[in-house]
Amino acid sequence: MAEVRPFNALHYELRSVPSLGTVTAPPYDVIDGVQRAELLQRSPFNVVELDLPMASGEGSDRYMHAAETLEEWILTGILTQDRFPTMWALSQEFRGPDGHTHVRNGILARVRVTDYGAGMIRPHERTQPGPKLDRLELTRATRFNLSPIFSLTSRDAWPQIEPATANEPWAEVTDIEGTIHRLWPVADEAIHDAVTAKLEGAELLIADGHHRYETARSYMAEVGGDGNHCYTLMSLTGLDDAGLTVYPTHRLLSGLAANADIRDHLINGIHAAFDVTETDRDGLDPAEMDGLGCFGFADGVSGRYYRLRLADPASLERLMPDRSEAYRQLDAAILEQVVLHDLLGLSEADVEAKKGLAYAHTVDEAIRKLDDMSHQAAFFMRATPIEQVRAVSGAGETMPPKSTFFYPKLLSGMAFNPLS
Repeated sequence: MAEVRPFNALHYELRSVPSLGTVTAPPYDVIDGVQRAELLQRSPFNVVELDLPMASGEGSDRYMHAAETLEEWILTGILTQDRFPTMWALSQEFRGPDGHTHVRNGILARVRVTDYGAGMIRPHERTQPGPKLDRLELTRATRFNLSPIFSLTSRDAWPQIEPATANEPWAEVTDIEGTIHRLWPVADEAIHDAVTAKLEGAELLIADGHHRYETARSYMAEVGGDGNHCYTLMSLTGLDDAGLTVYPTHRLLSGLAANADIRDHLINGIHAAFDVTETDRDGLDPAEMDGLGCFGFADGVSGRYYRLRLADPASLERLMPDRSEAYRQLDAAILEQVVLHDLLGLSEADVEAKKGLAYAHTVDEAIRKLDDMSHQAAFFMRATPIEQVRAVSGAGETMPPKSTFFYPKLLSGMAFNPLS
């Protein structure tokens, strides 16, 4: 059962910064060193100084640097905390990788941290210990949630908060990808009560932010007792929201050019496991293909393109005997088992570590990586339907990495949730 509450948000004082757009940033885990430097050039108060901290000098601790910076920004008025609790209405207007324009709506609120389970909160992707430890150290130091977890709700509470969006937004940010983020802090207690009541008993599915939720669970257990630390910051979007979109993430392989035997084994194995039809560049996208295990495949060495369809779907029960029927129907799971595990001999840990493996969000991006010879093969995926995500999660299982690509990402720096 979801317990959703308003929170006394810490946020940027808009009179102290040029605009919210200069101090917000993409999620920490998609920012490299170059982009981090560019964000700090926009403003020395950009949220990456907190959410992706660097040590201030030799021997210093980067997490303590984040905590000290946060305290300094509060004392100097860069950040201010609301005296009264709020929920925040968030609207994201965006053009997706498919070229279509959508609007996705959500509610920023704090949610009580619980165990996973039916009727409560469910994950859908695996997590790794390294990122969890990083986020836990940052949480210990700052005692704030610095970025929201993106979760999908079985009940849609947007109609309860939407009347508050009739006014001009508190802030509007157009990010580097052209997405327009509009924010309305809502202090109306009647709206809070309506949202809480609507989502009481709803099931939450974590769409993005699994490591942050695992961190929240660990931090709650570590501190003990009851209090603000038993909640975490989420952006909540209804599963029926018209703007909720999932896009595919394509797979790329490297290291094949230097090892002809591995490449030959891969090509021969593909022809044995799949029905193979040669196509052209325009035929690589498998979006319109029907059936289990359908992919586009580009052989970067030969320059030839193919469409693949799993030849024997009945073999999936033998190949993945310990998995649910819902899991065995996932394209990402089929590719991982048949190609990455069985043909290439990659372990689950190898896949998590991206050993010889990379990802691309568009066909054009993947083809560019083949053309520059940095990668030698690419598998093109269909988007995973939300219904499949729910089915796998409902079976108590998590999906392979990059099974889903929820777009757009949430900005960091919109609001922070106090844990003490």
